[in-house]
Amino acid sequence: MNGTIASVRLGIASLRTHKRRFAGTFVAVLLGVAFLTGTLVMGDTLRASFDTLFADANAGTDAVVRGSDVVTVAGEPQGTRQPVGTALLKRIERTPGVAAAAPDIQGAGRLIGADNRPIGGQGPPTLAGNWIGDQELNPYRLAAGRAPAAPGEVVVNRGTAERGGLRIGDTTVLRTPDPVHVRIVGLATFGGQDGMGQVTYTAMTQADAEKYLTPKPGQASAIQVRADPGTSQRELVDALRPVLPEGVEAITGQAAAAENRDMVSGAFLGLFATLLLVFSGIVLLVATFSIHNTFAIVVAQRTRENALLRALGAARRQVLASTLVEAGAVAVIASVAGLAGGIGVAAGLQALFPAAGFPFPDGSLVIGAVSLLLPLAVGVLVCLGSAVLPAVRAGRTAPLAALRESAVDDSGTSRTRALAGLVLLVVSVGVIVIGARSAPSVPLSAVGAVLALAAFVVLGPVAATYAVRVLGAPLVRLRGVTGRLAGRNALRSPRRTASTATALMTGVAVVSLFTVFGASLKATTNESVDRSFAGDVAISAPAFGAGGSGLSPRLAPALDRLPQVATAVGLGKGVAKVDGAGRALTVTDPSALGRVLDLGRVDGSLTGLGTDGIAVSATEAAKRGLHPGSSARLAFADGTWRAFTVRAVYERPELAGDYVVTRQAWAPHRAQDSDSLIAVAFRPGVSTADGKAAVVRAAAAYGNPDVQTRSEYARSSAGAIDMMLTLVYALLALAVLIALLGIANTLALALHERTREMGLLRAVGQTRSQLRSMVRWESVLVAAFGTAGGLLLGGLLGRVLVEASAGDTAVVFDLPPLRLLLVALVGIAAGVLAGRRPARRAARLNVLRAIAAE
Repeated sequence: MNGTIASVRLGIASLRTHKRRFAGTFVAVLLGVAFLTGTLVMGDTLRASFDTLFADANAGTDAVVRGSDVVTVAGEPQGTRQPVGTALLKRIERTPGVAAAAPDIQGAGRLIGADNRPIGGQGPPTLAGNWIGDQELNPYRLAAGRAPAAPGEVVVNRGTAERGGLRIGDTTVLRTPDPVHVRIVGLATFGGQDGMGQVTYTAMTQADAEKYLTPKPGQASAIQVRADPGTSQRELVDALRPVLPEGVEAITGQAAAAENRDMVSGAFLGLFATLLLVFSGIVLLVATFSIHNTFAIVVAQRTRENALLRALGAARRQVLASTLVEAGAVAVIASVAGLAGGIGVAAGLQALFPAAGFPFPDGSLVIGAVSLLLPLAVGVLVCLGSAVLPAVRAGRTAPLAALRESAVDDSGTSRTRALAGLVLLVVSVGVIVIGARSAPSVPLSAVGAVLALAAFVVLGPVAATYAVRVLGAPLVRLRGVTGRLAGRNALRSPRRTASTATALMTGVAVVSLFTVFGASLKATTNESVDRSFAGDVAISAPAFGAGGSGLSPRLAPALDRLPQVATAVGLGKGVAKVDGAGRALTVTDPSALGRVLDLGRVDGSLTGLGTDGIAVSATEAAKRGLHPGSSARLAFADGTWRAFTVRAVYERPELAGDYVVTRQAWAPHRAQDSDSLIAVAFRPGVSTADGKAAVVRAAAAYGNPDVQTRSEYARSSAGAIDMMLTLVYALLALAVLIALLGIANTLALALHERTREMGLLRAVGQTRSQLRSMVRWESVLVAAFGTAGGLLLGGLLGRVLVEASAGDTAVVFDLPPLRLLLVALVGIAAGVLAGRRPARRAARLNVLRAIAAE
């Protein structure tokens, strides 16, 4: 017991005496814990805010009557349901326990702002529907003006009006997708909020909603039902079920609110929270390397001190315990500070997200126990885990080490390390090849990536010996003796150099990985457009997210009549279950499709699909054993099904999709009709500029959509990738910052042990400027080594990720030299910045005191 108390006192005393040595460790733990805490608190707050928002908005709805058949395809988790006939209203209203019922018509409608541009951006939903007169059944509340009562009158959510510069009394256009001239008569809120990010909502009269949002009058997306006082939601649903026809179901209002909440926030929250947690892990991994390096250097510098303790009778476990006490104290203090910082990060994000267009409802921060305890535990465990090996090494210090002159950690390479690293590298390459080529699997490739990182870490000291010599060779010619000394200092301890560089290497590797992956996706998109798009200009709806209402199906025929245009073909979207699996359908004129899209080899004919024929991509045909003449069963969201005959199999599905049907075949099952892409080919002799100008003039009457050339269409299709890379770079900036702090801390500690050496250099004539330059170049060499390793590892893993995620799709691998050069320059610049403060401190040393230092 006395030994334990002594170890604790010794550790605390040592920490108090040498607290500046642990500044870098403290900051690394603080930043890592703050990032993780901010992520968890923000996730809890978002979930709680959306729960409250939808609960308040739908508080008056006790039951929802809707179609029971739903078709779900990739990217649309909410699915597509059959409409409900409004003739059911009378039967529902006569049901015991029902106080009121109202049809709920929902569709897509894109409102045009005062600047003649669409409101809502590219991704968030742009919704339209009917204004429900029953105040308790309507999730929207009038905040100003009145409800729509005449044709062309609308109510919009207040946030949409503010972003679009619209006021009550203004007239504008609503794309449904056909342009409808509307007048704003009221502003509304949803659950007390002006709006969720850039989500827009426009409410019309029921007659207008049926006219513009449904295929025919007398249909609604659902029917909202309110119960009599004393009737529970479950009792109401049980009473409604017997009076509903086949294919129609009733669910409680609470269940409907939960589905709406998950539809709006579930996918966003899940993806965003996962992304932030992944980057939190990367930040903590980088911090682990920095923390381990700090303790390794401190233990090496205290070799004589620990040896004296052993000589005076201290046991190994006491020396080990005193080192862990230091680590634990730093971990707890830094983690607690990180918790406070993380709560501040979450509060800042809560304020910034709405300005950036992300849905973040108002409300207080929700700080759960897990959001505090988990980051605290992770911070302490990371710090203690990083200090374990140095602490064990400290405990093994022999008493005779007190007689040694030097206490520098001069461990370098060994055959055992080299052999172990090579074995790890071979195993990682094998796993990567299997994951990327033999059995494409992202998880298996991720395991290979982790093994590759481990191999790079193990081989780091071996590689450092050679890499620093190569990287430092130009310094000898450029900087003379100063450059030579910088190189020798970096080579003094290969293990230390490698460990310091590993933190930066990890950050650069992840940045390089996403850079290569993003560039490959963009190159794939560009090649797909170049290879498959045979037209001259394209008009497209938003390429990602749920935004927009599509393009008017009457626009393509109008363009086809222009004298400058040879062919204009619209491609719409439909959904159906193909042999039981939900699939997206491309709705178009197949006979004209080949004139604007290059479908490659076509087996069969696209000209005779009619109302019972379908064309299938070669990939899907191979999966399902289909060929021209075979049959495929299609089940639609309206509850009907029929057998379609495969009349063509085409090679290239990049723009055409995997299943193509005619508009006549889709018409009986469609809801709101629209096109997502219109491809236009000009007549011979018509220039792109003249043809585009004619198309722009004709399209102005259909909502003024953007008309793009082939290259512009390719760039816009890849726009989401640039947004992803921007977010990745912003998140990884923290990892690079921690790596920079690690280099600076290592340099500061290394300079502390070289105090006498620097004093002697100054005594024999080295100037302050030369000393500063020597330290800075040493920092640059370490950073250059880490950056080079990161670029190599990131490029390799980027190639692996491209191959593993390709599946059946042909993906182009692209190595962007300019972006990677920029990454390299940023990594080296980090070394310059990291070396500035240690260099200034070294140059200010008193020469006589430095020479007298031990």
